Amino acid sequence: MLNRWAALVLVLALCAFTPKYAAGQQSSNPPRGHKAGGGLGQNYPNPFNPETTIPFTIGDPTCSDGGASHVVSLRIYNILAQPVAVPILQGGSSSSASNGLAGKPLLNLSLSCGQYTAYWDGRYLNTSTEVASGVYVYELVIDGDRIVKKMFVAK
Repeated sequence: MLNRWAALVLVLALCAFTPKYAAGQQSSNPPRGHKAGGGLGQNYPNPFNPETTIPFTIGDPTCSDGGASHVVSLRIYNILAQPVAVPILQGGSSSSASNGLAGKPLLNLSLSCGQYTAYWDGRYLNTSTEVASGVYVYELVIDGDRIVKKMFVAK
């Protein structure tokens, strides 16, 4: 009986992270992991232990937004939708990364168009405890638009 409840909680938690374009076969959907405001790449290595890098882009590939600033957040959650970590900005192709933002947590940072990477050391928020093996979800929010992907921690 306990296993059934655990399975139900897992399904509900994963459903909370489904993209809003998950219905049917629509040819007008943007490519997976990409929206008008940017894109989210798969973390590497995946599975990983103990650290990973997450690539993401802000703006369209041609950076036609004229250097506009975007509010960006990147968070990592466990399968119960509990916050686990906020990765730090590692670097990028834009001048924002070189303007003293590298090394800052990716929480409501103002970034311009470009390609960036984030780094996560595999530890819980503000602790030295490593996360357990399993599935984690990372969410990139650019000006209110969400992009979500999964990652695996293997020990």
